[in-house]
Amino acid sequence: MELTKAHSKTNRSLIRGMEILRCFKPGMGLLGNSEIAERTGLPPSTISRLTQTLVLSGFLEHDPIRQAYRLAPTVLCLGHAFKTGSAEIRLAEPLMRKVSEKLKLNIGLAVADRLEMVYLESIRYTKNIALRAVASGQRVPIERTSLGRAWIARLEPHSRAQLLQELKKQNIKNWSQIEKEIHEAIESMSEKGYCVATWLPEISAISTTVQLLNGNHASLNFSTPAESNLNELLENYTPALFELKNKIEFELNKIKTN
Repeated sequence: MELTKAHSKTNRSLIRGMEILRCFKPGMGLLGNSEIAERTGLPPSTISRLTQTLVLSGFLEHDPIRQAYRLAPTVLCLGHAFKTGSAEIRLAEPLMRKVSEKLKLNIGLAVADRLEMVYLESIRYTKNIALRAVASGQRVPIERTSLGRAWIARLEPHSRAQLLQELKKQNIKNWSQIEKEIHEAIESMSEKGYCVATWLPEISAISTTVQLLNGNHASLNFSTPAESNLNELLENYTPALFELKNKIEFELNKIKTN
């Protein structure tokens, strides 16, 4: 991780510690210092010092047999505190669940974190057990999903250009085709207020955005098994998607005015 002059008033050690915590994702239960150093680009000596500090502060646990680290329960407590303290999730979840049960489809609410989208809430209705595992906190690619493309479409042109340039640097497979689809999604969001994607073989999804209390946007999506006809998905569910979006924003606006 390179620290620029923009970070001159920040604590370098704290930023680096946060970068270490970011390394732990689903499927990476244990990471050694060398693996963390490779993922962060930080010197092994720095990693060793910071992982010890994170263990002492209760954010990591050390496995002495495997000489590796795992996240500590403290991290789960932070996630729970965020979810229970979020007015957006508290108001959106029951509305999302009601629509999911009525229409028998999956509904998600997500925000961007760097080059990924993170689910704030996920209501799963699919019969596919593997897909039903999608939960709050799970990450999906920003460039391939309708959630991510809807969010990209709401960025200011300069920020959007910077993001697309950063994605291009990642050497993503089939980038030229993905970039074309992103621009199509941007156009669709501008003209229709929604975009679609079928980034996994199992599902098709349609997304729009919801304005949050802080003025930023989250992406709201409906998804359904891919055997469903996409045109039928749009025809049947687009009005319901916009209705849910409006209900969530209406409830959030009531908080602003009170």
